[in-house]
Amino acid sequence: MIRMIARLLKVLNSESEPGQVSLAFCFAMIMGFTPLYSLHNIIVILLVLLIRVNLSGFLLGWAVFSGLAYLLDPLFHRIGLALLTASSLEGLWTALYNMTIFRLENFNNTIVMGSLFLSLVLFIPLYIVLNLGIRKYREHILAWVQKTRFMQAFKASKLYRSYQTLSGWRG
Repeated sequence: MIRMIARLLKVLNSESEPGQVSLAFCFAMIMGFTPLYSLHNIIVILLVLLIRVNLSGFLLGWAVFSGLAYLLDPLFHRIGLALLTASSLEGLWTALYNMTIFRLENFNNTIVMGSLFLSLVLFIPLYIVLNLGIRKYREHILAWVQKTRFMQAFKASKLYRSYQTLSGWRG
């Protein structure tokens, strides 16, 4: 648990733009909420690798959202069942299921359908909330921590200078 908090702080304090970190967590939500072996997760991984997102944030978010998904499975089932049994969408599901690619996607599974639907609905709101939260964190909390006596003493130490030297070697 302490490692996860340390990783979260490392991601929040990184030089990455808040949008990159927010997008990483949003893509991680899709990967974490939906079953791992789904075709849409391949698309998510490709997007993560093609778009500049914070990979550490993505991996951390994936772990968090995967754990949260087990708690939300009953909700995913109810949402998926409601979508799949809606009479107005019956023609759409029949047409999609007759295509091989959608049959491989397992959209007829209530948990797959519900988890993907919920993660897509929450994608934009989560992006906005995380982006604002990260900006506020960096403006207020990080700035306050940088001004504390402990941090000033730590930055004056040999350990911190050695770290700065070594981190400069990475380029």
